[in-house]
Amino acid sequence: MTTLGSRHASPSSSAAPRTRSRRRWVIIWLAFVGLSINYLDRSSLSVALPFMGKDFELSATQQGLIFAAFFWAYDFCQLAAGWYVDKVGPRKSFSLAALWWSTFTIATSFSQNFWSLFAARFLLGVGESPAPSTAAKVVATWFPLRERAFATSIWDSGSRVGAVIALPIVTLIVAFTSWHAVFIIIGMAGIIWAAVWWNAYRNPEEHPGANAEEVAYIREGGARSEASDDDAAAQLPWRSLFKYRTILSMMFGFFCLNSAIYFFITFFPGYLVKERGFDLLKLGIFGAIPGICAVAFGWLAGYLADRAVQRGTSVTRVRKTAIAGGLIGGSVIMFAATVPEAWMALALLSVAYSSLTVAATGIWSLPADVAPSSRHVGSIGGLQNFASNLAGIFTPVLIGVLVDRTGSFVAPLAVIGFISLLGAANYVFILGKIEPLKVSSAA
Repeated sequence: MTTLGSRHASPSSSAAPRTRSRRRWVIIWLAFVGLSINYLDRSSLSVALPFMGKDFELSATQQGLIFAAFFWAYDFCQLAAGWYVDKVGPRKSFSLAALWWSTFTIATSFSQNFWSLFAARFLLGVGESPAPSTAAKVVATWFPLRERAFATSIWDSGSRVGAVIALPIVTLIVAFTSWHAVFIIIGMAGIIWAAVWWNAYRNPEEHPGANAEEVAYIREGGARSEASDDDAAAQLPWRSLFKYRTILSMMFGFFCLNSAIYFFITFFPGYLVKERGFDLLKLGIFGAIPGICAVAFGWLAGYLADRAVQRGTSVTRVRKTAIAGGLIGGSVIMFAATVPEAWMALALLSVAYSSLTVAATGIWSLPADVAPSSRHVGSIGGLQNFASNLAGIFTPVLIGVLVDRTGSFVAPLAVIGFISLLGAANYVFILGKIEPLKVSSAA
């Protein structure tokens, strides 16, 4: 095991906790901003599309195909993205990804027909693919086990915040300018963030803002680093990860979760406009309620999970409770389209989205929990995110086709609710003990 440099030499056990710096929290909140912009970019089209009718005459099926174009690229790039994050590190992977996705967000403003819009969304998906695995790697690198769930809830909530702020931001820009300006403005925000991340991020041992006490606290608390890796585990080939039941269960379970979550990222604004009669003002105000609830409950779940681990509750029990319970709560989405009043639908959707976010906090903690070495955290994050975003391909098309054929959202939301229950059963009965994967000589 390598030793830390002299600047970060381990302090004596008598060092006062008050002397410890808190740079890790600056880093994770900066990652949160990056994920917020990431999801603002991908969510902006779903908000703007209902108001782009004069330029695009698209059926619900065509809209579903355009939403899915993003996920076709985003998903299949996940397999390489996780490996790439482990290879180059969070500083480079996040900065370059943000520059790419921001460029093609801006390019969306120049789309003129179905195919140009399809191409812009496809290339946007390529650029956004390394973001979640990078954030998971940041948590594994910068946070001890006792703080892992709350740190994860912070960056993961960026996906909810991005979707929430997309509603008022996009509707405001459309109201005062045009839909073209939406994509130029938020694309520029991503370029600015990329420059900030490049200048601000370093690993703990190399960061001038993290003192020796903080680095020791991070490493001694179970953060994943090459310095503490087992040599045999670090040499485990990427392809061997598929041999573990834990990995396969994580992949299937995350697919079930995202089957529900991507309704909120794609058809949710259109559902409120077409099914519940929301105008521009109502969409911008009331449409944000489920996302706001989801952010609050995600943070609360992460905080409570860390407190439970600190009190000695097993990581397996903590993670499975959050994930399975969240998926069961998310299944109430199936009732949202059947209630008579809009406020009832919003209440049910708020419960569903909040519950799904609780589950996501646990799911995104798993790569750092089960990785056999620090060099596999991004790869495992990429694998489970690849499987999860097959739902991004499947769900929008399924919803679009069922809405076209049935004339309502009842059938697609019923299917989504059932898949959520299936995911909960997977995490309870199929996923084993949550611990670093054991590497055999035959692996």
